[in-house]
Amino acid sequence: MPLPETPIVDAHQHFWDLQANYLPWLCDAPPIPFRYGDYASLKRNYMPADYLRDAEGLNLVGSVFVETEWDRRDPVGETRWVQALRSRFGLPTAMVCYAALDRNDVADVLARQASFAFVRGVRHKPRASRNPDKVEVGAPGSMSDPRWRAGYALLARHRLSFDLQAPWWHLAEAAALNADFPDTKIILNHTGLPRDRSPGELAGWRAAMTAFAAAPNVAVKISGLGEPDRPWSLERNRQVILDTIDIFGEDRCMFASNFPVDGLVGSLATIYSGFAGATEKLGMKVQAKLFAENARRIYRLSPP
Repeated sequence: MPLPETPIVDAHQHFWDLQANYLPWLCDAPPIPFRYGDYASLKRNYMPADYLRDAEGLNLVGSVFVETEWDRRDPVGETRWVQALRSRFGLPTAMVCYAALDRNDVADVLARQASFAFVRGVRHKPRASRNPDKVEVGAPGSMSDPRWRAGYALLARHRLSFDLQAPWWHLAEAAALNADFPDTKIILNHTGLPRDRSPGELAGWRAAMTAFAAAPNVAVKISGLGEPDRPWSLERNRQVILDTIDIFGEDRCMFASNFPVDGLVGSLATIYSGFAGATEKLGMKVQAKLFAENARRIYRLSPP
C-alpha cells in the first residue's frame, strides 16, 4: 500500500533514553507479561532521531507523547525530560503525563504537571482483569475504586483530559466514570484492545465500544492493533478500523502509531499505509480528520 500523503499528527508515541532514565519495565529483569509477547528488542534508546528515521516518507507534522511508565517515584521528572526534548528536537508537540490518581499526593502532582504548557492530559492505567468474566467492581486501583475516582475528579480543575488504557470489558466502568465526571474528556487508547479477531472476541468488543461511545465527550485512538506472533496486517485490521470509525464517528477517531512499541509488529510505513488503505473509500476529507485534524482539536494543539 502507498504511504498517505495527508499531514499526520501521531496521536500516541513514546521516546526513552535508558542510559539516562529509569523505566522499570525496560530496565529490570525479569520482563513483565506483555500483550505482544517478547519485547526484548524495545530495550534500547528510542529518541526523536530514531522516530524521524522510522517516519521517513510520512508527512509528519506533530506528535503526542504518552507517558512511558517512567520511575513512579518521580513522575514530574519525565515531563521535565520531555520539555528538554522539545527544546532540542521540536518534538513532541504535546504530552500526556502520568499521575497516580489513588495516591495521597495526587493534588500536588497534578498541579505540578499542569504547570507545563505542553501537557494536555494524564494517563494512569487503572487496575484491569485479564478476562471479561473476572471484572471486580470496586477493586483497589480500578475505575470504580472511590479513592481512584477522587483523584480523577481533580483532572477537570486543570483542564486535563484522561487517556484510558483498559481492555474493552472494562468500558462499562469507563462509561459510569464518564457519567459521574462529564467535564473530563476520556480518550480511549489502542482501539479498546481487542485481543484477536475471533467472532466472539469482536462481538464483545463491538458491544462494549458502542455503549462507551454513546457519550459525546469520549474519543478513541486507533492504534495498538498488533496481535501476538503476527505481523501487522491490513487484512486482519481493516474491519476493526472501519467498525471503530462507524461506532465513534469520523470526528472522534485519531490514528496513532504507538511507536516504538508497535514496531514489534510492523513498521511505521506498514501501519500508516494500512490506515490509509482501510479508509481510502471514506475520502480525503475524512482521512484528513483521522490523520491529523481530530488530534489537533482533541489535544488542543497549536495550528501548524
